[in-house]
Amino acid sequence: MAKKTGSAKSREQQGKTLEEALWDCRVALRGVGSIEKNRDAVVSLAFLKFAGDKFDRRRDEIIEQYGDNPIFLEKTSFYNAQNVFYLDEESRWSTLVANAGANDIAIRIDTAMAKAEERNPALKGALPLNLFSTLGAETRSIKTLIDSVNQIGSDRFHEEDLIGRVYEYFLQSFAAGSSKEDGEFYTPASVVQLIAELLEPYEGVVYDPCCGSGGMFVQSHKFVESHHGNRAAISVVGQESNPDTWRLCKMNLAVRGISNNLGERAVSTFTDDQHRDRKVDFIMANPPFNLKGWRGENELINDPRWAGYAVPPASNANYAWILHMLSKLDVNHGVAGFLLANGALNAGDVEGEIRRKLLENDKVEAIIVLPRDMFYTTDISVTLWIMRMNKHAGVNREGKQLRDRSGEVLFMDLRTWDQHVETYMLDKNKRKKKVVLTTEQIARVKSTYTAWQTGDGYEDIPELCASVKLEGEDGLRANGFTLTPSKYIEFVDHDLDIDYEGEMARIREEMRTTLRMEQESQAMLKAAFEGIGYGIA
Repeated sequence: MAKKTGSAKSREQQGKTLEEALWDCRVALRGVGSIEKNRDAVVSLAFLKFAGDKFDRRRDEIIEQYGDNPIFLEKTSFYNAQNVFYLDEESRWSTLVANAGANDIAIRIDTAMAKAEERNPALKGALPLNLFSTLGAETRSIKTLIDSVNQIGSDRFHEEDLIGRVYEYFLQSFAAGSSKEDGEFYTPASVVQLIAELLEPYEGVVYDPCCGSGGMFVQSHKFVESHHGNRAAISVVGQESNPDTWRLCKMNLAVRGISNNLGERAVSTFTDDQHRDRKVDFIMANPPFNLKGWRGENELINDPRWAGYAVPPASNANYAWILHMLSKLDVNHGVAGFLLANGALNAGDVEGEIRRKLLENDKVEAIIVLPRDMFYTTDISVTLWIMRMNKHAGVNREGKQLRDRSGEVLFMDLRTWDQHVETYMLDKNKRKKKVVLTTEQIARVKSTYTAWQTGDGYEDIPELCASVKLEGEDGLRANGFTLTPSKYIEFVDHDLDIDYEGEMARIREEMRTTLRMEQESQAMLKAAFEGIGYGIA
């Protein structure tokens, strides 16, 4: 049988969504290995495909420029200079696809990953070694898996954080075995894009204390690229406590050519800060929601990160994350954008005391409530917090003059917006919806935020936004320092907009029509019975 050409294969692949391709991967591994091993098998193969596609494109460019000369084709620096990994023949995706049905395919895949890591120092510790040899999958299952991963079009790697999306899909699909209750959520791409647009990370250090699969870092570089900036001006610093996810992040960043410092090991940011005393320009984060047991009852009591604030309770890490991030920000221009569960907006007791100090110290700049159903693994609505170390007048990174916003907080609530819904395949016969922010909606949030910062054209809009001062009759202090937007954003009672006279006239006409039709139906029914000799008195 003739081998399919690349273009024919691409046309065939266009009919598969990402979730459909991943469903095929799940089917191929059904009853094979553990949840974690199956997830890592798919993620690592997706990585090899991504790296292989980039390698093939770069190889074609070298051939076009220098001809089919092995001196150039096999020169590692010719690939590395374009942020492409050099892959030996055994590590190339095309080789694995060609040998997918071989009896030793499991060993071939493990060899491919080992050689890729050996050849490219940036991959050290990023790839799972000897995974397929211990997976326990039959040759036909691995072949089906390779074929399924091969259905993922290479363009998807450039559109979004695909490695992260694959990982999140498995968190959702195998929710019973994931750490979902600890808040291990993949941040939706549109939310990360929103954070990047608001923070404007053109240059400097971007930090994420709970970096997961690295989606925040990927999007920060995409922001720079989309605004024609210099990727080299951004450096990435992060930490992740889950060893598998830490390795995944290294893989995700390495394949995209993003240099990084993720610390020497996967450990808790709270108990073993890998970047102690480091100050950063930007923080983009999605900490685990409502994390319990992040410290022992008598642990970290005198930690310098809480200096000037109450000690965050061991029962919930929300405010520990806030104070940790605050301690990392550059005192002159640091800014953080992070997600928290809505409960943090008005939590009481110790957390309420910390929130009061944050507001009195003027560290909170904006609170933006997001729509529900934006995450794969939870349907709750969450809040985007913007914290800024310096809210005085100045010039932003786009050259716009900012007014002094001291003692003010911007509130926005996006839950009333028309929602753009996408669906994804959870299993063969069940689809779930996921709300995404459109490019236009992100632009509107950015426009409102910038107008508020500059004072150029901003005004409070009922059911959308409000600017609130710390002091005053309706200020934050007077409302007990709650950050719940509904306390400040005007609600419009749409019942007052109803034209009762007009509505009652419309309803009356509808009733007249309904009654007339009912009378006509009764007359027809009576005539029908009379026609067969059974008249109705």
